[in-house]
Amino acid sequence: MISVLSRRCSNTLSIAGALACLSITLAHAATPEQSVSELVQRFAMAQGTFDRATLEALTAENYIEISPIGEVDPRAKMLSFYVKHGDKPLPAITVDEIMPRVLGNTAIVLAKMSYVMTVGGQTRTAAVRSSFVALQQDGAWKLVSAQYTPIRPSAAPGK
Repeated sequence: MISVLSRRCSNTLSIAGALACLSITLAHAATPEQSVSELVQRFAMAQGTFDRATLEALTAENYIEISPIGEVDPRAKMLSFYVKHGDKPLPAITVDEIMPRVLGNTAIVLAKMSYVMTVGGQTRTAAVRSSFVALQQDGAWKLVSAQYTPIRPSAAPGK
């Protein structure tokens, strides 16, 4: 009798523990907006480190983008750009002003991307407004397109 009660108590505690873990996991699960915002941040980080494998993993086969100079680049062309050449310094990329909008299994994310890079021994900065479209397939978000629009630098006083 004690053995049966002990097993029942043990089973009840095991089930309670499992439910507690599940509720903690669900409470910490990211919202779709958080997931697509993180996707964009991971994509920018991979761009900044020329991590081609991660860029490939984060983009759908039919990914296409419009570059800051207005070129239409399919995924293969975008990926071919991210090949590290020697000891050329990598750009520092920051992403802020992230505005995700999730519409079912599709998301649109607007963001500001700022770049600091060294060109010819001089530090240069640039910023673009970016729009990303992501699609959720098999439970994972992937980017299907991006568009980058340069932000003009502020005019110097007196100009």
